[in-house]
Amino acid sequence: MFRHETHIRVRYAETDQMGYLYYGNYATYYEVGRAEMIRSIGLTYQSMEDDYGILMPVMSLQMRFVRPARYDELITVRTELRQLPQQHIVFHHELFNPKGKLVNGGSVKLCFVEQATNKTVAAPSFLTDKLQSYFE
Repeated sequence: MFRHETHIRVRYAETDQMGYLYYGNYATYYEVGRAEMIRSIGLTYQSMEDDYGILMPVMSLQMRFVRPARYDELITVRTELRQLPQQHIVFHHELFNPKGKLVNGGSVKLCFVEQATNKTVAAPSFLTDKLQSYFE
């Protein structure tokens, strides 16, 4: 399993009238978690597209809301890969408030698309080679 954590402060513009993180913004926090996890192994979404011609569109998103994240809280975004990707990659996310209480959890399933052909492909070796050691 591969686990990565990053932090995001809830900005005023991301909240609703109650000062809670607006529910539609949780998917953006998941995106930050995924992007930073990928960056931590020496890749970026941009390099995957520009250097390797691989896109990663979202296929499904599931989430559950446990308690609100509030304006100005520093949220810990924990992102996990529980399986080495094959045809798809599934990121599991948990968001925690400053007291360490679970705020939200969910998962995002993405596939790999070859930019030149717009066809789905298996997980590319440039990615799986970097992840392999986490699953041994």
